[in-house]
Amino acid sequence: MLNFRTANNPNSSTWVVFLHGAGGNMDTWKYQWEAIEPHFNLLAVDLRDHGKSKNISPEKDSYDFALIATDILEVIDHLKIKSAFFVTLSFGSVLMQDLSMRRPEMVSGAVLAGAIFKGNFLIKAFVHLARFFNLFLSYSQMYSLFSYLLMPKKEHQRSRRIYKIQATKIGSDEYMKWLGLYSTFFSTLEKFSGQKIHYPTLVIMGSDDFVFLSAAQEFTDNQENASLKVISNAGHICNIDQYNKFNELLKSFLFSQEFISQKADS
Repeated sequence: MLNFRTANNPNSSTWVVFLHGAGGNMDTWKYQWEAIEPHFNLLAVDLRDHGKSKNISPEKDSYDFALIATDILEVIDHLKIKSAFFVTLSFGSVLMQDLSMRRPEMVSGAVLAGAIFKGNFLIKAFVHLARFFNLFLSYSQMYSLFSYLLMPKKEHQRSRRIYKIQATKIGSDEYMKWLGLYSTFFSTLEKFSGQKIHYPTLVIMGSDDFVFLSAAQEFTDNQENASLKVISNAGHICNIDQYNKFNELLKSFLFSQEFISQKADS
């Protein structure tokens, strides 16, 4: 089973599940965990091969979305969580999209940070470039290069530093297995973007997230239940670059949805 961490709150029935991005781990959510722990029940996981989730069964030569979803759902089912709000970062948003199509009743709502949606030209170019450099660069070199491409500014320095530390915990063999997701990456995005979302969704992007921001804008423009907030002076990892502002948006969204839920139940 994946490594996970929980915080139980006897005064709340609401669960919040954190999913980090590729190369990260649950420490990605340090600032958010501290901000909302007094108010909700929390779950954070280390994805397969990330953080302390090593040698997870079943071992595979390559990965697909079904395997990653099974890993996450195993923890959720183990804790008997029937529904939750999902808070995701970067590639974690793609995993949440996949989970929501597998178990739509499980998703009460979502906060998607640095989210990845429909594969426009910039996103496709970025992914293809990553695959090209993978032919002759090591994983650590790849991550250093693309962390600067995604987070080039001085304001992104904290994010680059934290993610470089987290990424060193993934081996080259493990990295190659995650590349197996590439074969169905864009089809998963297309399938999700083509359906109507029935749960409340807040997309939070950094103003400097030049690769993914335009697709997020297009997605929220076409979804009645999704809204977009853009944080100034933040890059792709906006929950770290400007964590105070991010936490304000996160808490406001969760509190409002909890109030709506309580009012509906009364």
